[in-house]
Amino acid sequence: MERICFVLQVKPNRLDEYKFRHREVWPEMLAALRETGWNNYSLFLREDGMLVGYLETEDFAAAVPEWLRVRSTSVGKGNG
Repeated sequence: MERICFVLQVKPNRLDEYKFRHREVWPEMLAALRETGWNNYSLFLREDGMLVGYLETEDFAAAVPEWLRVRSTSVGKGNG
């Protein structure tokens, strides 16, 4: 099992939108994450916009293209 951690910076003018979009994760998105091999996925956001993400996966190199495919669908665009 690979453990992956990443850091991103949410722009200050996008913080409210980010918080709104991530307040409740819909079941379709959770299912898509599982189906593409992203397990134990967590996001942590500081007040200054620093975002830390963590996930576990069997094969990150294989999981990323699958996630990008899902992200381009209605589920990934927030229309789930």
